[in-house]
Amino acid sequence: MNKNMPIVDVWANPTSTKDLPEVARLFQQSHVDAALTSQQPSPSGLISQMDAAGVSQILLASWRRPGKVIFSNADVARYTRAYPTRIFGLASVDLHDPVAAVAELTHYVVHEGFKGLRIVPWLWDLPPTDAHYWPLFVRCVELDVPFCTQVGHTGPLCPSEPGRPIPYIDSIALKFPRLKIVAGHIGYPWTAEMVAVAWKHENVYIDTSAYLPKYYPGELITFANTTGRRKVLFGTNFPQLTWTACVESVQKHLVEAEGKGRMRSQVVADFMGGNAKRVFKLDAPDPLPARASL
Repeated sequence: MNKNMPIVDVWANPTSTKDLPEVARLFQQSHVDAALTSQQPSPSGLISQMDAAGVSQILLASWRRPGKVIFSNADVARYTRAYPTRIFGLASVDLHDPVAAVAELTHYVVHEGFKGLRIVPWLWDLPPTDAHYWPLFVRCVELDVPFCTQVGHTGPLCPSEPGRPIPYIDSIALKFPRLKIVAGHIGYPWTAEMVAVAWKHENVYIDTSAYLPKYYPGELITFANTTGRRKVLFGTNFPQLTWTACVESVQKHLVEAEGKGRMRSQVVADFMGGNAKRVFKLDAPDPLPARASL
């Protein structure tokens, strides 16, 4: 793997699991080093971890659950302001208050340069076809930013049904064909459904967060190697999976691996960073060049 190749993680989280007992259990099940989740690192500390793994840029999301803000958009902005070319924000909003949610999303995209909206359906027990999402979808289209969401079963002890690619992702892609949808966590055990939906819809993408590269399903690798070359984006679900572990696993199990599980060499650069830069417009001029000094 080319050491100068940009690596972009499209799904990074705040590290502290305080006030998120479901996620704390998931991280325990995933054998996450407790030191990584005991406190939130400084912006420079996060950059140091990225540098150690050769990660160029990340999309860092805020976290909000019904009735409680865990890691606010303002918290994320502290990181994006400190490193505006390397850390990019994904907004979260109160899904139960659509009017305020639209206003908050607009503020953080327009005035803080955030690159999209992320809502995790299992936190709200509402699939993305629910009417609470629709004003946000319209605003994402107007702002030309992606809607990022989770697909597949839930590791936390919450219902998995809202994460089904069919009918939910398929339905909103039909209703909002201009909405860019980035579906994270591969979609397992419905990966074939997720691949079919991404193949079908121009603006639907898959990110690989929450799965170590050596465990990527074969149908996802086949899709990335063929018709989905511009559709699959690298993600980690940091800190559940560390950047170092994921990058090393790509090298060992996708680049150097022999056999049908191998990712074609000409596909790797698109997967590791090129697709993310295009979909999230990471190389676009900052709408507010002076925002870091505000």
